[in-house]
Amino acid sequence: MKPAAKWLARVADPLLAANTLVAPVPLHRMRLLKRRYNQAALLAEAFAKEVHVAFCPDLLIRNRGAGSLEGLSAKERQEKLSGAIVPNPKRTDRLDGASVLLVDDVLTSGATLKSATEACFAANAKDVSVLVLARVAKLS
Repeated sequence: MKPAAKWLARVADPLLAANTLVAPVPLHRMRLLKRRYNQAALLAEAFAKEVHVAFCPDLLIRNRGAGSLEGLSAKERQEKLSGAIVPNPKRTDRLDGASVLLVDDVLTSGATLKSATEACFAANAKDVSVLVLARVAKLS
């Protein structure tokens, strides 16, 4: 993850505000148990260390699984993910007035990041930026 974190650090400077809090996009606990790791969390942690900012791995919670999103349109993905990510009740104090930088490994439609961003704003985050390692190309 360290090389990827270095790549992200090179482009992320405009996204870093004073007291930025870095958080990964969460996985549902069942997917985390099955996979045994959250790639976004590993990437976010390495990035936060690289740029010397605070990292909170459990800032957000995915309160329900969305199942497979493969083959769904952007609108269908948004509907399926609406409300699926919420602020961690134990961390709402960290979100209040915070500048949050959400990190994910891959951006497909943006539905997951939209849900995570809405969760941050629901807990009074000052602003939210997103940083992803890769974007899925649309086939025409």
